[in-house]
Amino acid sequence: MSGARRAAGPAEPLRPIPQELAAIMWPELPSLFQEMSAEIIGALPEYSHILDGPYGQAIRIGIEQNIATFVDQIAAPSTTSTLRDDMCRRFGRFEAYEGRSLDSLQAAYRIGARVGLRRAMKVSERYKLPPSVMMTFADSLFAYVGELASLSREGYLEAMAELGEKPDNRRRRVLRLILATPSVSLAAIAELAEHAAWPLPDEVTLVALGPESKLTRAALDRDILVDLSGPEPHLLVPGPLDDVRRAALDTALTGSRAAVGLTTPLADAADSLRWARQTLALADAGIIDDRPVVLCEDHLLPLWLLGDPALINQLSKKHLGPLVGLTPTQRTRLVDTLRTWLTTRGTAAQMAELLEVHPQTVRYRMRILDRAFGDQLSDPDARFATEIVLRALHLQERAGPSGLPGLPPGVREPF
Repeated sequence: MSGARRAAGPAEPLRPIPQELAAIMWPELPSLFQEMSAEIIGALPEYSHILDGPYGQAIRIGIEQNIATFVDQIAAPSTTSTLRDDMCRRFGRFEAYEGRSLDSLQAAYRIGARVGLRRAMKVSERYKLPPSVMMTFADSLFAYVGELASLSREGYLEAMAELGEKPDNRRRRVLRLILATPSVSLAAIAELAEHAAWPLPDEVTLVALGPESKLTRAALDRDILVDLSGPEPHLLVPGPLDDVRRAALDTALTGSRAAVGLTTPLADAADSLRWARQTLALADAGIIDDRPVVLCEDHLLPLWLLGDPALINQLSKKHLGPLVGLTPTQRTRLVDTLRTWLTTRGTAAQMAELLEVHPQTVRYRMRILDRAFGDQLSDPDARFATEIVLRALHLQERAGPSGLPGLPPGVREPF
């Protein structure tokens, strides 16, 4: 029987990679890392927002650490891999926390190995390395990637055990993905939502809760997502908050306070929550009625007028500038008179009744305002802007000197 037909014996073990190869590989690493990152993002778009997000730099360092450790072990096989092991476990934990399976991470490892082998082949041709060295390199590379995947799986399973497989935990992660900044792809949200047995709605309504709110979960429908773990607890209601859900919310929040945001498409859920939190802050400040449950839709004008205090400050400087230099008492009287005129366009007698002064006093103040503002009060756009500023200032007066808790710094008069 010929040698080709003989039963195959044990494979001959490959020789170690020559340590000198490390010196050839080191200069390749910076550009190799860029190439790997580009191919991974191209094949797995969900990783683009991660690398560009707040944890992107740490993740890049971790990837570089994985590549560098491989080269370090070629130069010195006894090199410790403690940092690499910890980072790979962190990658696995991150996938669990983000609500993904390990499929994407394992695919990223495979892409990295493919790019690394492709670069090694080019280097081999450049330096005319023997084929046996490349065979050993390829075998070691894929074994190394297997180690990375195994370590990441350890971290993933640890995190999943901590999170538990309870539906509430899975659904809390769905809620966090929906509200994540930067935004997460709809495909990633849908994948986790399916895993959590939560039908993905077209529209949602977010509800902001007061700090340390108590919630009777059993009073709410099971499709309402809840996150009470942070300093700003909140709920997500699929679709609008109808009368039935509103009654259930009132029951669930006995003794706690809440603000209901506007109903928005799923992709705009963060806006709904932002408006709800601002409405809760307005209630805290006494600017709007402080009820156990307040609705954004009932307070759209205050939300708009006080939504960007810095811009109102600039408008105030521009449109109330003519009153600079007057005494506080004079300014207050003229501002009240101007606001009343812009709001009512009434006669001197009608304004005098509202301001509780003599009509002649109103006429006197209006003459001062005419001289101070000139054509500004006859120009429709400037008049409208002036009225906006005055309404915003009037709303802020209700908050008192402490300003608006939970909102940006309040409007300030330019005097």
